[in-house]
Amino acid sequence: MKFLHSMIRVKNINDSLKFYRDFLGLNLIEKKSLEDCDLYFLGEDENSCQIELTYNYDTPADGYKTGDAFGHFAFAVDSMNLLCEKVKEFGYEFLWEPFELTLKNEKGEISKKLIAFIKDPDGNEIELIQE
Repeated sequence: MKFLHSMIRVKNINDSLKFYRDFLGLNLIEKKSLEDCDLYFLGEDENSCQIELTYNYDTPADGYKTGDAFGHFAFAVDSMNLLCEKVKEFGYEFLWEPFELTLKNEKGEISKKLIAFIKDPDGNEIELIQE
């Protein structure tokens, strides 16, 4: 079994493509149109796990409500410094500014990561991690 994608509904497809494709750097793998919506599949490539952005033609004016069971999507970044510059360039704001997180695994090994949180145009939380 292989995990293929996770789907979120979006209010404004142009804002969402700007965020996921242009800002995060995901590739638009495929677009499908149904009679009531357009589906946009984004990921690294055709074989990677993808995010499906669903744009319904009858989207509520105030968008969709994120359920309280959903937490966040997480993405690896090469450089938190470059990411900070990109956040400013795109006019986004951090939900949580970058900070260092120290983790210990079950073997007692310690690893440190820089993490930050931002929200997409629909308010979904995105975790950004630099190893």
